[in-house]
Amino acid sequence: MGFWKNILSHRAGDLGTRADVSIKETHFTALDTELTGLDKKRDAIISIGAVKMVGGRIDMGKSFYHLVNPGTEMGKASIVVHEITPSDIHEKPSIDSVIREFFKFCSDDILIGHFISIDLNFLNREARRITGRPLPNPAIDTLAMVDWLKWSSHGDDSEINPENYQLHEIARGLGITPEGAHNALMDAFMTAQVFQRLIPRLEQKGISTLGRLMEVSDPSRKLKHPGMVI
Repeated sequence: MGFWKNILSHRAGDLGTRADVSIKETHFTALDTELTGLDKKRDAIISIGAVKMVGGRIDMGKSFYHLVNPGTEMGKASIVVHEITPSDIHEKPSIDSVIREFFKFCSDDILIGHFISIDLNFLNREARRITGRPLPNPAIDTLAMVDWLKWSSHGDDSEINPENYQLHEIARGLGITPEGAHNALMDAFMTAQVFQRLIPRLEQKGISTLGRLMEVSDPSRKLKHPGMVI
């Protein structure tokens, strides 16, 4: 438990003195998970992908990707979505070892995800099981970010006025070509690219510090356009 004591004491769920740090100087981990389903009690993580960022700079040399044996059956519906089959994960490690590596990879970074509350439901379940506490890293949601920008621009910015809030739809609007189909690492990379393209728009609206960024992209923030949620 030495590792967990160190990492939990080193990190804090609130921003503390980091609230006034520039977005451009902040360290982020963009992440995505693939799941057997969306029931956080019965379903499980089958892959985790992540990539490091400093401000808007994406460092593909610092990436994380692991398949996970969930120890449970996979439904046909989920296989259609992520295209990961039982044979792909049969000999892969359990979530216990993978999640430890992943938390080390994240360090004290701010986490970024698209509809990240879903990812956090499962990551926090595993964190609580292992440490007794949820993952302490602050998190931001590109979905909430796009929603806020859409609202604040009154829909006048054509590049952030998508028909829906799916990650690939938002990426296309921003001129990003989606690659692959629901691979966790590629979706984490796409999330990082979306965030990268949104930073200048945020700065134009006075959002330049981590504290202000958290206000407009808090995963728990009520969406301005709730009908747009996937």
